[in-house]
Amino acid sequence: MGAAARLADLGLDLPAVAAPVAAYVPAVRTGALIHTSGQLPFVAGSLATTGKVGAGVSPDEATDLARTAALNALAAVAALVEAEGGPAGADALDRIVRVVKVVGFVASDPSFTGQPGVINGASTLLHDVLGSAGVHARSAVGVAVLPLDSPVEVEIVVETA
Repeated sequence: MGAAARLADLGLDLPAVAAPVAAYVPAVRTGALIHTSGQLPFVAGSLATTGKVGAGVSPDEATDLARTAALNALAAVAALVEAEGGPAGADALDRIVRVVKVVGFVASDPSFTGQPGVINGASTLLHDVLGSAGVHARSAVGVAVLPLDSPVEVEIVVETA
């Protein structure tokens, strides 16, 4: 089953690529690897929630936001593959051989130590959409603040065929 079918089974659509909020591009290729910029959990161009996890944002809510940020990262990968002449939309995700690395940042209250659980939202989504190609190495980092006061940010590195 391809990534487009898996997304449909999950009731998800690949979103439009979020516009950069500063001087960078959403994704770049070097050789067989595509690196995404950090992706925030934008939905229809805005953040549904802002603040710190453990102080106003619950861990469960943040886990869902990490899932959304990972979906946005996949959209950035798909857009780059398509721009290079590959398949369009979610079908571009079938070019992913493996997710190599995920880095997740969690804007955390100083007492919050559950960053790995929050970033599981991203990891689970990648596995659900890409199957065994979605299994990856990962870092989950707590930080004081993220751009636009987002609770989470996710970046990925994928190998493509």
